[in-house]
Amino acid sequence: MSESIIDSLTRPAWLRHWRDYYELCKPRVVALIVFTAMVGMFLATPGLVPWPALVFGTLGIGLSAASAAAVNQLVDQPVDSLMGRTNRRPLPTGNLTATQAVVFAVFIGALGLGLLVAYVNTLTAVLTFGSLIGYAVIYTMFLKRATPQNIVIGGAAGAAPPVLGWTAVTGHIDPNSLWLFLIIFAWTPPHFWALAIHRRAEYAKADIPMLPVTHGVAFTRLHVLLYTIVLTGVTIMPYLTGMSGTFYLATTLALDAVFLAYALGLYLRPTDRLAIKTFAYSIVYLMALFAALLVDHYLPQLLRLVGAA
Repeated sequence: MSESIIDSLTRPAWLRHWRDYYELCKPRVVALIVFTAMVGMFLATPGLVPWPALVFGTLGIGLSAASAAAVNQLVDQPVDSLMGRTNRRPLPTGNLTATQAVVFAVFIGALGLGLLVAYVNTLTAVLTFGSLIGYAVIYTMFLKRATPQNIVIGGAAGAAPPVLGWTAVTGHIDPNSLWLFLIIFAWTPPHFWALAIHRRAEYAKADIPMLPVTHGVAFTRLHVLLYTIVLTGVTIMPYLTGMSGTFYLATTLALDAVFLAYALGLYLRPTDRLAIKTFAYSIVYLMALFAALLVDHYLPQLLRLVGAA
């Protein structure tokens, strides 16, 4: 009897399918969400983040985001089966059933929110629940199929994590955290529309009204450029309001220049290859920008330590 058959007979189903459950959580997307939430936590305090907020806040926000991702894949199963980018996900392949996905999503979502209520604060739990509903229900079940502005409107849910992280530390919504929200909110359209240009045939096949499907590639390229210009203006605001310093400003201006170059290039020389390169850079861009915010926040303290040594 082969080892695979023995495993199927002796291992519990959840253990045999752990990798499928892991993929159901969209781990790369959730990792970016958790990272931006953690940056929000560190920016909320001049010192170190209290460990309950750091540990349980991160777990709670991460599990809630993973739950929303699982619901998204559950609802999008028929669409995912038609698209080359998504047809190997656990539900289209039959590796997991809809019932398994529902039970898993409810369990990790309830666990995440429970951790936030018990060990962080109620406001963070409420905001996290609102973000979960915004993505899993409002965006996935309604906006995605209702309007080509789905990404713009639904982007509010994806922009919430740094506010959630900040609130986990302070217990209230700080105005400075809203600049982080606006950065991700402005970043979302050029990020997703660049991918949509590259995958427009698949979106059309799946009858998803993404902007390049409903309004054409030229219209979408223009709006990628316009939103990137808006993004550049928004990313400067943390410096102008005194939230961040010159290190952040220098870094974000360099990052913005490259993003603008990609967006302008896509507008002037429309190719699918450049569209997917723009999409890939947008991910690096957001990670680097939030890393710059974090470094800038602690840089004065590090310089004082070096000077005193």
